[in-house]
Amino acid sequence: VCIMLNYNRTNLHPTTFLLLGIPGLEAVHIWISIPFCLVYIVSLMGNVALLLIVKTDHKLHEPMYLFLCMLSVADLILTSSTIPKILSLFWFNYREIHFEVCLTQMYLIHSLSTMESGFILAMAFDRYIAICHPLRHSTILTPGVIVGFGLGIVFRGAVLLSPHPFLLRWLSYCRTNVISHTYCEFMALIKLVCTETKIRRAYSLIVAFLTGGLDFILIICSYVLILFTVFNLPSKAARLKTLSTCVSHVWVILVFYTPAFFSFLTHRFGHRIAPHIHIFIANIYLLIPPMMNPVIYGVKTKRIREGLFKFLVIKC
Repeated sequence: VCIMLNYNRTNLHPTTFLLLGIPGLEAVHIWISIPFCLVYIVSLMGNVALLLIVKTDHKLHEPMYLFLCMLSVADLILTSSTIPKILSLFWFNYREIHFEVCLTQMYLIHSLSTMESGFILAMAFDRYIAICHPLRHSTILTPGVIVGFGLGIVFRGAVLLSPHPFLLRWLSYCRTNVISHTYCEFMALIKLVCTETKIRRAYSLIVAFLTGGLDFILIICSYVLILFTVFNLPSKAARLKTLSTCVSHVWVILVFYTPAFFSFLTHRFGHRIAPHIHIFIANIYLLIPPMMNPVIYGVKTKRIREGLFKFLVIKC
């Protein structure tokens, strides 16, 4: 009887989960790990290099690059909290993850993603002020305002997503403790619950709209105002020069929001989509933006390239 009671209690509140990886592609996990590992290394090197370049070059201590550094820090924490575990699953078939660790990973993924969205919005606001109100740029975006923006974005992500672990902590996981995913994610965990979860799902949707959804709407609005201002400039050369200052940021927006929206929509509404496509898109969302952000700014921004050259010369 005691054994049965313990077994039931374990089923209801498992001490560990088992990560399945990418369903249907378990046989090629070792091959999939190669691009995963390469992308992770490039992401680490790129974001660390970006932080060092901005730190050592005082000419880059401007709002756009400071917000970019905040984005890089969030990217580094996000990838480092997920990719090593994914690689251990692929390389060593180490599937176990403790319940508390799983909830912590889930919280970090969602809160840091929310922070990333906020930093991209802050960068859009910087572009709006720089183009639409250039004479007031330095008076509006003062160091105090930049710090306040950063702290507000971090606070929003940390607080709004803090209920997520508690919403899942005391639920009954009586179906299985196997997570059909490469990492712990809210929707992947909620599918294992055998009790009513409508309120928890509704809260998750509301938070997603109030953060990523609202951020995206405000970014679109800022660029509509930017385009109105640009098209009112007297010459074509002036219009092209002004728009060129936004190219890097537009690429960052596309790289971040495209896989984010695909992952969100396929998880909640794409019931007919094959499971491995769900998981693949979710991993693209974690892997590609942190790698591409420093690459985009390194390629598209002359000052970052010059900063990298100066940094390498100093080190040599």
